[in-house]
Amino acid sequence: MLLIYTQKLTPRISYIFKHICLRILGIEVAFTSGIEEFIAHVGPKISYGKKPLGNELFFQSYGLLEQQGLEATDFTVKKWGDTFGFFSVSNSSGLPFDIFSASFYMLTRYEEYLPHVKDEVGRFMASESLAYKEGFLHQPIVDIWAYLFKDKLLEAFPELIFPHKKLIVHPVIEAAQPYAYKQKGIFRSFVGFVNSLFQGKFRNIIERIQVVLGIKRDPLDTFKWIVNKATRSNFKLTVFFLLGNALSFNESMNTHRQKFKMLIKFVSDYKDVGLIFSFNSLSDYELLKSEKRRMQEITNRSLDSSMNSEFLVNLPDIYRHLVELEVKRDFTMVFRDTVGFRAGTCTPFLFYDLDYEIKTPLIIHPSAMTTLAFQKKYASDIEKTVNNTIAAVEKVNGTFTMIFSNKDFSSTESNKVWRNIFSEKLQEYAQ
Repeated sequence: MLLIYTQKLTPRISYIFKHICLRILGIEVAFTSGIEEFIAHVGPKISYGKKPLGNELFFQSYGLLEQQGLEATDFTVKKWGDTFGFFSVSNSSGLPFDIFSASFYMLTRYEEYLPHVKDEVGRFMASESLAYKEGFLHQPIVDIWAYLFKDKLLEAFPELIFPHKKLIVHPVIEAAQPYAYKQKGIFRSFVGFVNSLFQGKFRNIIERIQVVLGIKRDPLDTFKWIVNKATRSNFKLTVFFLLGNALSFNESMNTHRQKFKMLIKFVSDYKDVGLIFSFNSLSDYELLKSEKRRMQEITNRSLDSSMNSEFLVNLPDIYRHLVELEVKRDFTMVFRDTVGFRAGTCTPFLFYDLDYEIKTPLIIHPSAMTTLAFQKKYASDIEKTVNNTIAAVEKVNGTFTMIFSNKDFSSTESNKVWRNIFSEKLQEYAQ
């Protein structure tokens, strides 16, 4: 156990030290504001504040963790060995930057509460993020800082034992459109047929007819392949389905049909199933509640994992709703079209509500990328980027999460790279 002295224990200090020490490094921590207790403690101990008490291992506070509310702050990002740092502190500190304030800034998505430009859907864009602007989006920087902190602890307390950790691989599949032609109903099928006719997509018309007549498998129905590969693999897998309306009419389907419910039950017999909250429900609590209830009725189990349609995270409202609905895990912390660590970490973390200054029980599972981030990329570039990102996560013994779609595994030549990554590459790292 590590004892931490701080003049005043704030919710922010408790939150970030427990995340870094317990969730990332795996050691227990305790806090004290009593000088006598700190001096009397014979085990590993550090102090965190403006000034050291004596000659103990001291880490200087930049001040963010003692504040309340939101305040725009000007600071400079500097190169720090192979990584970067911000919130510089004096030479009396064990590290040249207050990594605890910086980690809090990243994990709470502090910058997403501040004024920023949104895209056409209302998403926080990668180009608006500090990590993108300063060139460290590709690094799980919070985890890197945690291991620099670990090195300092071991220098001072070589007897301190850290548990052995290793890379966790947890792919995610977003199945908002499980079928291209099946389960559409007469009206949607007719509209799709007419649209293909006017656009001269005669191959699509033939394929639609073959699928509807049962002559050919729906090209997006890749779930037996997914389950088959996943059950032979050592990685975790969560598959997300949409029950509400899709934004596109062509992608919508009747989710009340029994065959669609049987698909969800089939997947849930083998792997975890989650819910994609529809775009319209993200601003309507009662609709969120209704969609959650429907999923639970289909699977006959509580809903633990969710994802937001269009990868929209509207802080803090949507996460507050998930807390109220007792959803345990969210998988939307990702940039839709840019590879990198949106929250600067590859370790799941608890949502901290900056408005109320409270730690919540909602676990945010950050993803490193979606396959949508690789539009018009060559297979060799895709494989290189995925390999580099997994290697970055493996260095800090984190969790590598990548968001696929069921569409990525259809039997087209262009999708061969995704089938190989899912069934072979991820399995290599999950051994």
